[in-house]
Amino acid sequence: MTTMEQRSNQNTVQQQDDEETQHGPFPVEQLQAAGIASVDVKKLRDAGLCTVEGVAYTPRKDLLQIKGISDAKVDKIVEAASKLVPLGFTSASQLHAQRQEIIQITSGSRELDKVLEGGIETGSITELYGEFRSGKTQLCHTLCVTCQLPMDQGGGEGKAMYIDAEGTFRPQRLLQIADRFGLNGADVLENVAYARAYNTDHQSRLLLEAASMMVETRFALMIVDSATALYRTDFSGRGELSARQMHLAKFLRSLQKLADEFGVAVVITNQVVAQVDGSALFAGPQFKPIGGNIMAHATTTRLALRKGRAEERICKVISSPCLPEAEARFQISTEGVTDCKD
Repeated sequence: MTTMEQRSNQNTVQQQDDEETQHGPFPVEQLQAAGIASVDVKKLRDAGLCTVEGVAYTPRKDLLQIKGISDAKVDKIVEAASKLVPLGFTSASQLHAQRQEIIQITSGSRELDKVLEGGIETGSITELYGEFRSGKTQLCHTLCVTCQLPMDQGGGEGKAMYIDAEGTFRPQRLLQIADRFGLNGADVLENVAYARAYNTDHQSRLLLEAASMMVETRFALMIVDSATALYRTDFSGRGELSARQMHLAKFLRSLQKLADEFGVAVVITNQVVAQVDGSALFAGPQFKPIGGNIMAHATTTRLALRKGRAEERICKVISSPCLPEAEARFQISTEGVTDCKD
């Protein structure tokens, strides 16, 4: 083999290595190569910052609150992180090319996928709200299975993470849905990481654990069912409304950060409140999602679910940066979310 051929082979291998390293986030340990001490890298990891992206997206004042990280060290860490993670402008054509590669996770219903233009989008937050029995948790259970499917079948080829605040997660439902898609039930259960949240602080702390798990293995989906249930009980009355909204805003910001860092599809469910005003006397009670503007602005895609006849449910796109307002009918069966059988 000539020297030129050897060089070209080395370049090809180098390019392949570069391409491989570009996929997924950089582990925080890569900052050591940029001159950050291993002791300081460990402090960042202990604070829940497991990736270089996580460090780059964190405000300076939050980094200063990490014990043992001085002002000068923060400047050095931020500078090192910004060299590894692109934080400047890019052209719309480049962004368009990147968005073409975004994975959509199928909902299990062709009609619902059509309205969502492919399914649940990865790298953003999708909110499902509706009354009890409107199909929110059943859709979440179905997504836990479909996210494990190969990409050519509308899956995400990754694991699922489920934070349960209401105690409604049932593994036997996953087994029933797995049978429909021809997947091994034991493997499907093994690929779902489950945690029960007992209060709002615990719910937020679980996200730190989630980040460290996402660095180790590929997750395609993160579910929080429901994101707001514990806020209704941990904070009460108008006196605590401001504190509640601030806590909720920080929790939703952490979820968005996970979506940005790891490219997972974040799906949260939300409860509703009945509007009892003059119009309710004539048109019946109107329902609106709780969480106010904080919740409305934090979510990328907002879907309203309501009950139809028998097992039929209706999903309406309420707000989205790219989807038109539309409705889709789907059905809930033992096989999870399916198309309606007319």
